[in-house]
Amino acid sequence: MTIYARITGTGSYLPEKILSNADMEKIVDTTDQWIRERTGIEQRHIAAEDEFTSDLATAAAKNAMDMAGKTSNDIDLIIVATTTPDQIFPSTACLVQQKLDIHGCTAFDVQAVCTGFVYALGIADNFIKAGTAKCALVIGAETLSRILDWNDRTTCVLFGDGAGAAIVEASDEPGILSSHLHADGSYGDLLNVPYGVSNGLNHVLSGEAHITMKGNEVFKMAVNTLGRIVDETLEANNMSKKDINWLVPHQANIRIINATAKKLSMSTDHVVVTVNKHGNTSAASVPLALDTAVRDGRIKKGETVMLEAFGGGFTWGSALLKM
Repeated sequence: MTIYARITGTGSYLPEKILSNADMEKIVDTTDQWIRERTGIEQRHIAAEDEFTSDLATAAAKNAMDMAGKTSNDIDLIIVATTTPDQIFPSTACLVQQKLDIHGCTAFDVQAVCTGFVYALGIADNFIKAGTAKCALVIGAETLSRILDWNDRTTCVLFGDGAGAAIVEASDEPGILSSHLHADGSYGDLLNVPYGVSNGLNHVLSGEAHITMKGNEVFKMAVNTLGRIVDETLEANNMSKKDINWLVPHQANIRIINATAKKLSMSTDHVVVTVNKHGNTSAASVPLALDTAVRDGRIKKGETVMLEAFGGGFTWGSALLKM
């Protein structure tokens, strides 16, 4: 019998604190109108000082487990996609494992920035199809507010904190139809945090390790690359644009989202948009949007959903789902 991997539950979590565009006007030289027109963002959530990526991830995981009817004893694989781990080590996945009282199963982090959840979903899919896992917990979680330069108006208005999760189970029915993962490190200087543990640790310790971005170049690359991944995904599944019921894109910028929808000839009514309420939450972006649309009843069982994302690295990827 062929083994498939299928999403059986989704969950998300957003920190309580909300930073509106009006609040941003008091922090940097910007305006609500400027932010809305160029990005579509109205507000973002910011983690409390004592709230960490593993806390957000654990809360989202519990919600996904509840929807799927799973307990800690059912989980045999944990993958956390994050750019902002709690610690250098242990991995955030191991910290989440401990908080969920899960013991012994495989647990590790994935770092593909905004494409992280799509990467993690592809990895879980392969674990399950290989028979080495039966019930995976896949999480995207970020506290990006910790690596923002709050004096840089071109970046600090864009990002927010949050977490999204999915339970992925072995099934005799197709669920994850395909995943397509790519990267090209030659564009790394266009979107990055230039310092880390083995390169510029003094900058990290002094709080100077911030997101830097060449916005126009990133925008052009994202639109072109996501257009290609749409074609690749459809071709791999012998599908046409009309076969896709829902697009769940990475929530970076409303203009990029609209350009991808246009590539699919898809009405915006069938595109899940949360960037206005969440901002760009990197690896948490896609699972947050997916959970939002599942819980409000837009995405229904049996429908075909395309996830796609683009992030620093550059990384990009897609996953095609039968819900």
